[in-house]
Amino acid sequence: MQLVDLNRFQITGLLGSGADYEVRAAIDHETGASVVLKRPVPQMISRGMHGSTESRTDRMLEVLERLPGNTPCIASLIGCSERANHDEFYGDSQGNAYRVIVEERANGIPLMVGDMRARIQRVPTGIGQNLFALHPLTPLDPDDPFPVHRQLLEVQASFLEVGYVLLDMRPQNLFYRPGTGQLTIIDCADLVPVEGETNIRGGPARTVFDSYLEILKFYTTPQEPPNQADGYRDPHGQRPVVNYVQELEEMSLSYSDADSTVRDTADGMIDRLKERTYADLDGFRSDLNSYLDAVAARNRKLPDIDQTRQAWNEALELLRGDHWARYMFDADTELADLGR
Repeated sequence: MQLVDLNRFQITGLLGSGADYEVRAAIDHETGASVVLKRPVPQMISRGMHGSTESRTDRMLEVLERLPGNTPCIASLIGCSERANHDEFYGDSQGNAYRVIVEERANGIPLMVGDMRARIQRVPTGIGQNLFALHPLTPLDPDDPFPVHRQLLEVQASFLEVGYVLLDMRPQNLFYRPGTGQLTIIDCADLVPVEGETNIRGGPARTVFDSYLEILKFYTTPQEPPNQADGYRDPHGQRPVVNYVQELEEMSLSYSDADSTVRDTADGMIDRLKERTYADLDGFRSDLNSYLDAVAARNRKLPDIDQTRQAWNEALELLRGDHWARYMFDADTELADLGR
C-alpha cells in the first residue's frame, strides 16, 4: 500500500462522522483532485480506544491490495499515512498515533443521507434509495433496469474471490450517479473471512448470508411505487441489522399483502436465508433476479402507472435542491437523460 505524506493535502471541510471513522474533504495539491481523509473518530483516539478501528483499517488495506485492479464500484484508494501522531496536520491534540486513509472523493449522491441535521431540515434523505434502487421506474438503460443490485452483486463477487465478505453495504455507504448508473461504495472496512467471524452482537458468526440479508433489507420492498412525489422522501430500512432471524421474520410478514408473484419470490429467498441453503453467490443472484423480474412485471401492470411515473419524475426534481450541491454532483448533467 502506498504511503502518502499528509502535507500534500489541504482539508476543506468535515463531511461526517460515523461509529468508526471521521471523514473530511480535502484537495490534493499534487493533482488538484478532490479527496477524502478518513481517520478513527477523534473521541476514540484521544481516549486510546481506537484499536479496533485501526485493526479494521489494517484488514481493509490488506484485502484491497488483493483485489484486481479493475474491481468495480470501490472508491479509488490513493494511499494511507504512516501510523503516527497527526495532531499538527489536523490542528488538534488527540495525543495518540493512528493511520489516515486517503481516497478519491466519490461522484454522485448517497442513496441515503445519514446526517440527522438533514432530516431536521426536511431534506429528502431517502430519495436516492427510493428512486434508483427500490423503484427505478425510468431506468437509464432499459436493458439494465436494476443497476444498483447488479453492481452490489458484482462487487461482492470480487471480494469473495479473495476470501472475504463485504458487509455494511447500507444505502448511506453507497454513492450513485443517476446520469451513468455508476455505483461507488465508500466504506469497505467491515470485512469478514468467507468461513465466518464472531458476531460482536452475539448470535451466529457473520457470513456471506448476512450480506444477502442486507440486500433484501435495504434494496427490496413489498411496497408498490408511490403515486405521490412525497412518497419518495423517506428512507426504507433505516435500522441496522441487529438480529438475523428476527429481521427475516419481520421481512416475511411485510410481504404478506404484496403482489402474489413478488410475495412468492421474496418468500423463497427469505426461506433459503433462514435455512442458509444458498451454495454460492450465483444461487442468490438467480433468485434475486427472479424477484426483480417479478417487481418489474408488477409495476408494468399498475392501474395508475401514468400517475405513478409522474410522481417519480416530480420526485426526481427534488435532487435539484440546495442540499445536493455539497456532493460531487451536477443535477443538470446527471438528470438530463432521466424523467422522460
